[in-house]
Amino acid sequence: MSKPSPAGLARRAAVLTALTLATTCVFAQWKPTRPINLIVPWAAGGSTDQVTRVAALEMEKALGQTIVIVNQPGASGAIGTKSALDAAKDGYTWTAGAAQDLGAYETLGSLKTRMQDWHLFLSVANIQVIGVNPSSPYKDAKDLIEAMKAKPGKITVATAGVTSAGHNAMDFISKATGVKYREVSYDGGNPAVVATVSGETEVTTQLAVEQADMIRGKRLRALATVSDKPLELEGYGTIPALSAQVPGFSAPPNYFGIFIPKGVPDDVVKTVTKIWDEQITKSEALMKYARQRGALFSPLSGEAAQQAVKPAVQANAWNLFAAGKAKVSPDTVGIPKP
Repeated sequence: MSKPSPAGLARRAAVLTALTLATTCVFAQWKPTRPINLIVPWAAGGSTDQVTRVAALEMEKALGQTIVIVNQPGASGAIGTKSALDAAKDGYTWTAGAAQDLGAYETLGSLKTRMQDWHLFLSVANIQVIGVNPSSPYKDAKDLIEAMKAKPGKITVATAGVTSAGHNAMDFISKATGVKYREVSYDGGNPAVVATVSGETEVTTQLAVEQADMIRGKRLRALATVSDKPLELEGYGTIPALSAQVPGFSAPPNYFGIFIPKGVPDDVVKTVTKIWDEQITKSEALMKYARQRGALFSPLSGEAAQQAVKPAVQANAWNLFAAGKAKVSPDTVGIPKP
């Protein structure tokens, strides 16, 4: 039998290498063998809980494994996030929320963690809305701002706490208009919205996704988005932008998603990334959620996700510091001034 030529040997080597790589890729696919715990560090029914449950169902289908939602509210999201951070780095404990909250914990002194400690899997960008009880006299954002100026520190605003979207919205509004208000904090966006519906507070500035049903049902009056862009809410119509009443006003989008702490096995991250990039980006369930709830469908992962959340993280951390609510300057924990 003749010996193979050098070219033939090279071809055989190339085929063997390709087969080895293919086999490696197959075995690198993570197949979870038990349920995954996904900690939602806010109350049930709020913005994080809503979108996380939709995304979790999509991930369950792709992974072939149950994802158990665990609501663990407290300390403006820091308690549940810490549980995920402290859990065994085996890929079976995730958390969720708004990236701008995750990025503010260290400057607040509530949890020593930074964006770089997490793998981000973003699903939607959320917009805050100024919603008031329908019995209030405020017909538009201008009415409310004038009342807040006339009665500084008197008008009650329901939020989900110091790092929440609602609090962040009021920081932006205060900075742009100089108004003062009385914040009433709750253990999540949904309780804050309910408080305004019941008349316990006059105003809420939580996210559109948390207020959508109450706005459609005329149990809240939407005055404006906390943005320079109006919002189309399915079944309701257009909510005008605050910039129409406050010229030059703008605020960065508030990205929400699932967060997996770094240090978990590489095959976990690669598998979740592949599912996110190939399937979540086409998810009809998440697209429908965004249309109906007044969110922007914007799935991202990896470095693109890290870059996308920077403006909101910077703005949130520095607003908290300027308001005297942060324990350390953001630039000392890796957050440069915007």
